[in-house]
Amino acid sequence: MPHAIVAVTNDLVTDQRVRKTCEVLREVGFEVLLVGRRLRESLPMDARPYRWRRMRLLFRRGPLFYAEYNVRLFFFLVVRRAHLLVANDLDTLPAAWAVARLRRIPLVYDSHEYFTEVAELQGRFARKVWLWFERRIFPGLQDVITVSPSIAEAYRRRYGVKVAVVRNLPDRSCEGVAPLSREEAGIPPGKKVVLLQGSGINAERGGEEAVQAMRYVEEAVLLIVGGGDALPAMKALVREEELTDKVIFIPRQPLERLYAYTRMADVGLSLDKDVSANQRYSLPNKLFDYILCGVPVLVSDLPEVRRIVKEYDVGLVLDEHSEEAIASALNWMLEQDYKRLKKENLRRAARELTWQNEKGILEKIYRKYLKK
Repeated sequence: MPHAIVAVTNDLVTDQRVRKTCEVLREVGFEVLLVGRRLRESLPMDARPYRWRRMRLLFRRGPLFYAEYNVRLFFFLVVRRAHLLVANDLDTLPAAWAVARLRRIPLVYDSHEYFTEVAELQGRFARKVWLWFERRIFPGLQDVITVSPSIAEAYRRRYGVKVAVVRNLPDRSCEGVAPLSREEAGIPPGKKVVLLQGSGINAERGGEEAVQAMRYVEEAVLLIVGGGDALPAMKALVREEELTDKVIFIPRQPLERLYAYTRMADVGLSLDKDVSANQRYSLPNKLFDYILCGVPVLVSDLPEVRRIVKEYDVGLVLDEHSEEAIASALNWMLEQDYKRLKKENLRRAARELTWQNEKGILEKIYRKYLKK
């Protein structure tokens, strides 16, 4: 059986796109090894039908982390049996590309975002470094995949190459997952639930505005489930604004447990700001998780997100990003019982926006490498 090695820089536990990639590789005939890292706070790995390895690193972030990871990954890959390498995001690509060239192994690149255009890199020397790697490697790649049509078009314009679009749609139903009770989630009886979830709740993702908006939202609680760099500042803001009775923080959860929280929500938030090309063209995973669990959405006006919300009529798109606008929209949606009002639309969207309808693109790409 041919071997595929899949590389990513996170701790593997909550990365549903990478999990689905590994499962597609197995389905088409590869034996799979998934490589990532382990952090002190990493959740235990769940049972997987393929092998995995998490490396412990000295550095957690910044240039030294990326350098250490790629050096470690290079030496890991160079001695492992492999017929195909899959690099997820630009921060795994240098090592994977070097080993692919050295050993003449095919390489597939899956870009989960418009990496060099993320807000955190703008105006920094690090962006120039990543662009140097991208410009050197990208034009010679045979197969590149990304998560939205807008990002694919941006790469096509920049490098003149075709990029396949595989949206990160859910592959599981949440119908068998019972929603948490208000008591179990620590929410007072009778309160509506506004939900912001995600593993990357970082700066400029609307978290701070969502917290401040709760000053004006009546009879509701904001539930924030996940992790991210912005959480310490958001928790401090909750204390400063004396909103501890209206904002509840829950750490990252395994998928089934996350869906139990999602199902109890009355409105789901996706409030990324248009501060970079990456966020402008993004198509967040949480949008599809909300829809899957029958939760209407309140979203910022980004083209890919707007297209989904308008096409299926499953929520509202904000005209502006102020806390007052967010609060006004939330109050109206909760008063209208938008979850009940859009129930059928959400069901139709959940039936159509599934991984089963999307993964054929991946299967076609990976089957090519079984013949080589």
